[in-house]
Amino acid sequence: MAGPKAVSVSNLDDLSVIEPVCAVFRRTLKGAGLKYTLERAQILDSVMRQPGLFHADELIRGLKHEGFRVSKATVYRTLKLMQDSGIIQRVLFDDDDAGRYQVVFGTSASDLLIRTDNGDAVQIELPELRALCEKICTKHGLTLKGHRLQVFAAPA
Repeated sequence: MAGPKAVSVSNLDDLSVIEPVCAVFRRTLKGAGLKYTLERAQILDSVMRQPGLFHADELIRGLKHEGFRVSKATVYRTLKLMQDSGIIQRVLFDDDDAGRYQVVFGTSASDLLIRTDNGDAVQIELPELRALCEKICTKHGLTLKGHRLQVFAAPA
C-alpha cells in the first residue's frame, strides 16, 4: 500500500498535516459512493511507484506482470478517480494522447518541456511562473492550488 509522500515545506509557518495518499483517495471514493477495493488499492500502489510520466497501458501491463487481475476499464476508471482526487494529472501531448499521466500528489507544480519529434518529456522548474500564478490568484482573492504548463518544442 502506498504511504504518505514526502512534501518539502519552505515556510514552517505554512506547515500542515499531510494526509496519506490512500486517505485522500478513500475520501474521493466515499464522496462518489464507491468502495476502496483491493483492485483500486493495487492500482493506487502501482501508480505511486511510477518514477515519472507513465502510460495507462504500461500500468496495466505492469499490474498483470505482478500477477494482479484487473481489467482495462477498471484501471481507466480508477485513474479518473485519482485525477478527481488530485493524486495524478493527465498529461496532454500534441497528438491528444489521453493515456499519459504523472503523479502530482505531494509535489510542487510540474511543468514539462515536450519534444514534438519523439515525445520525450523533461520536467522543468519555473519558480517565476509559480510566483506569477500566486500573484494573479491573490489579486482575485484566491489561493493557488497548482498550475500546469506544457511547452512543445522541436529541434532547431
